[in-house]
Amino acid sequence: MFRIIAAGALTAVLLAGAANAQPAAATAAPPAFAPNDYGDKANWLCWPGRDDACASDLTTTVVQADSSTSTEPFQADANAPIDCFYVYPTVSHDPGAVSDMTVKPEETNVVIQQAARLRARCRLYAPMYRQFTLTALTQMMMHPPAPGSPPPPRPTVGYDDVRDAWNYYLAHENHGRGVVLVGHSQGSGVLTQLIKREIDGKPSQAQLVSAILMGTALVVPAGGDVGGDFKSIPLCHSPSQIGCAIAYSSFRETSPPPENSRFGRPRGEAAPGMEAACVNPADLGGGTGPAKSYFGQLIAAGDGKPFEWAKGKTIATPFVSVPGLITATCVHTGVFHYLSIHLNADPSSPRTSDIPGDIVVGTTVLKDWGLHLIDANLFMGNLVDLVGAEGAAWQAKGH
Repeated sequence: MFRIIAAGALTAVLLAGAANAQPAAATAAPPAFAPNDYGDKANWLCWPGRDDACASDLTTTVVQADSSTSTEPFQADANAPIDCFYVYPTVSHDPGAVSDMTVKPEETNVVIQQAARLRARCRLYAPMYRQFTLTALTQMMMHPPAPGSPPPPRPTVGYDDVRDAWNYYLAHENHGRGVVLVGHSQGSGVLTQLIKREIDGKPSQAQLVSAILMGTALVVPAGGDVGGDFKSIPLCHSPSQIGCAIAYSSFRETSPPPENSRFGRPRGEAAPGMEAACVNPADLGGGTGPAKSYFGQLIAAGDGKPFEWAKGKTIATPFVSVPGLITATCVHTGVFHYLSIHLNADPSSPRTSDIPGDIVVGTTVLKDWGLHLIDANLFMGNLVDLVGAEGAAWQAKGH
């Protein structure tokens, strides 16, 4: 829900959000908003072929276990066979409960971290939308409603905007192409609602290649695929499967979700026998697999000190990867179903045995958030490979 930044700097984000919060936004009825014109490309964060945030430098330094390094360039595929439609998480520092439509560094930074690399396998569309702000989220966390009282009403304009952007894309840009829906946190929540209302069981389901819903609790029957949030869209089990969904929340193996965690289990009053979906991008078959992670230096630079990926070495590229360091497995623990992140630590190696990504306030790690900040970064290489395989499967079916 927070922008991709150094975890140690979160305190400043929270305080800044609280300072700008408008208490009236928590109690007043949500105002009405005029619809956006998504025919105006200024209302899109990313648009294929445009020099925008998604065209940023994604060059990566690859750090091997022996600390040797190489440089990995990035190349987008302008002729990709399918599209991606990305909705970003809660990042806006705008005052009040609803953000404006001006592209700011927080939107730019998060799309670089979470979606721009997918351009290697799909054309990428990312609408701006008037989201529920970090300012309002901070206010809500600092001043929760009294026990037993209903939560304050939230504006629905964020969903309305994404729905309108989706409908514009379908009418003017899709032309029968397959599309992968990609979201994180608030973005995943909005996309879940979009799929339920506009895609599941509707004509546009024919264009759905997959839905990648990170940092959310997609509800499914325990041990099952369909029948919770989605009625006819199953979970993905192989890279060649299309029309399916991937959903997960990440926690360190050494720090599983505590009882108060909001991730890894259904929120609110879920029906009996339901659980949060966990689909492992590193092994869709359900086992343990290597995470192909891409960490941005914005994540690494905590408290003004760069993260040391290898002893005595400075990383000069925007991204770094550490092949072989991270593996992932879906785990059940009590009511939780989540993606457990294991580090193949080698204290004798000059390469790091740890990763950044925890949310830290002062000196306290907020364990209930897990690795929410880096849900996308942990598996970005796996997701690029998956979207490539899905695109090939889409073409093989004669589309």
